[in-house]
Amino acid sequence: MTKDRVVRLPDDEVDGLQEWVRETDDDDLRGVGALQMRPANDRWSWQVFVAVAEFLRDEPLEGEMRLAVGHAIGSVAGVTEVAEEDREVWILSGDPSGEELVRSVGGAIDRLAARARDYLEQL
Repeated sequence: MTKDRVVRLPDDEVDGLQEWVRETDDDDLRGVGALQMRPANDRWSWQVFVAVAEFLRDEPLEGEMRLAVGHAIGSVAGVTEVAEEDREVWILSGDPSGEELVRSVGGAIDRLAARARDYLEQL
């Protein structure tokens, strides 16, 4: 594994207020991003994207991943509410650090990465 980097995208490249992404050696498996769409005092101001969530469709791995991502988001200071919006998108309210969201969720995905890689190779 190469060293991962969490970077804030330039504001002129963002469809929102700010966006953070984790650059990895395997973005399809370990890619995570966080986009602040609206001011922090608006409900559902952030989205978190998890690339591998689109492809994990069997239990127990899918459920473990969803639970881990939800907990990782909720553990970030400033998060007040979390919900799943789509297969690979979580929405949240509050005023968290985008960088910390990406780091926290990235850590949760990394703990499942070996099992997820094995699952994807069997597809």
